[in-house]
Amino acid sequence: MNDLSAKKCKPCEGGAKPLDDKAVQALLKQLGGWKIEEGQLTKAFKFRNYHETMAFVNASAWISHREDHHPDLAVGYNACTVSHVTHAIGGLSDNDFICAAKIDALLS
Repeated sequence: MNDLSAKKCKPCEGGAKPLDDKAVQALLKQLGGWKIEEGQLTKAFKFRNYHETMAFVNASAWISHREDHHPDLAVGYNACTVSHVTHAIGGLSDNDFICAAKIDALLS
């Protein structure tokens, strides 16, 4: 099994095709707790308090900046839901799974 968190995102060009269902399911098996909802790769994270939530949000933002691939974040007092989709291609790409794995690595 490849370690997704060791990979680097590649620029996505419009016109590239999104991953097919078979590829999505294979990559999803390499992640823990992520699911596909409305065409996005999504996971809800729970924390003890606001400070832990914001530390996670800031660390996730740093990963997004470094990879130049940005998720949607829904932030609350003690929770954050992360949703990835590659807007340029209108679906999921390897980049979504790479960033998800890097975010998971923050908490391992």
